[in-house]
Amino acid sequence: MKSERVATFAALGVPAFRLLWLSGVFSFMSIQMQFLLRSLLAWDLTESEEALGIVMFAFGAALGISTLFGGVAADRLSKRRLMLNGQMVLLLGSIGMGVALATDVIAFWMLIVSSALQGLVFGLIGPARISMTTELVGRERLGNAITLSSLSLSGSRVIAPTGAGLLAGWALFGLAGAYFVSAAIATLSYALLVPLPETSKRDDAPDGAARAVRLAIGNPLAEMRQGVRYVMNRPELRRPIVTSIVVIMFGFSYVAFQPALVEGVFSLGDRQVGFIAGASSIGAVVASIVLASRADAPGAGSILVGLGFAFGASIMALAWAPNYEIAMVVTAVIGAASVGFISLTQAIVMRATDEAYQGRVQSLVQLPFAAFAIAAAPLGVLAEWTGVRTMFLTMGIAVTLSMVVYSMASADGG
Repeated sequence: MKSERVATFAALGVPAFRLLWLSGVFSFMSIQMQFLLRSLLAWDLTESEEALGIVMFAFGAALGISTLFGGVAADRLSKRRLMLNGQMVLLLGSIGMGVALATDVIAFWMLIVSSALQGLVFGLIGPARISMTTELVGRERLGNAITLSSLSLSGSRVIAPTGAGLLAGWALFGLAGAYFVSAAIATLSYALLVPLPETSKRDDAPDGAARAVRLAIGNPLAEMRQGVRYVMNRPELRRPIVTSIVVIMFGFSYVAFQPALVEGVFSLGDRQVGFIAGASSIGAVVASIVLASRADAPGAGSILVGLGFAFGASIMALAWAPNYEIAMVVTAVIGAASVGFISLTQAIVMRATDEAYQGRVQSLVQLPFAAFAIAAAPLGVLAEWTGVRTMFLTMGIAVTLSMVVYSMASADGG
């Protein structure tokens, strides 16, 4: 691990990574817009927290199924081609939803299909994006590059949900127009991927790792099992990955229930949902900028622990927020803590991973996002039974307890 900080935007000095990063900005903007638009549509059609959870569950189930295959594909196939094909599917899906709304044939089942399609594609291309990042910038700037990628996601979450909420509430555009804007942004992402170079396959890995990969070629399930064994046999990988699954599964589900909090508890509208999502993203941007120069330095593990505890505490605070304004401030803290935790986990794990396993390990790092989406369904039922505030309190307690276990396991070396 490097002993000194690097410049905050050092990895952007690599031209190919700069293209990949810009493509990610637009791709994440389109995806984040659709996340909010689906939640707004689900709430408008049903006014049910359970329905919000079901839509998110569809995303998580598809992501969970596809993400391990995405890791194998990233280690075997053209990463550039995977990302191009996946981005085209996302683009067409956004157009399809816009057409359904414009022609007034929209139905709840379409939200489920759209959510599942996005999860399927995200699972297939996510590992390829991070794995290509490693090849483009090298290990010395990997933490910086991953944190900058988190910055692109966070920056898109500042603009996209707020913009989606404003467009959805504006009669000139409405929900259909917002989906068409999302499709236009996805087109920009696709165009930026086209000039990317084809990266090499992982033949430069240590001999033992490369030989193990070659033995598993032709059997994706064997390759997935091999990746899981690789992680489980290494405590420095096992601890952060398992902990992130629990933390994100319970903690990150807060994004699915923002409409229920804003419209159901505070009796406000679509624009306010967009603003509170933007507040979360502003916190995430600040955290990403601060952490970009620290992700490759000693002490990143201690920062990770602090962010995990802050994530849990701020979700519990959201459960007690007495009004919309305080909820916005708390949500900004949640955004900073959650994105900081996620980006540092990725940086720490990927830096410790042999190159032959980069794609499959990244797919395991991505699994928590499937877990949080799947957990949204039972959490939605809990919110229906006990109220959204009790649900947030339960989520915060679960995150905090998981960080206690992680801290104890790290201290014991287990």
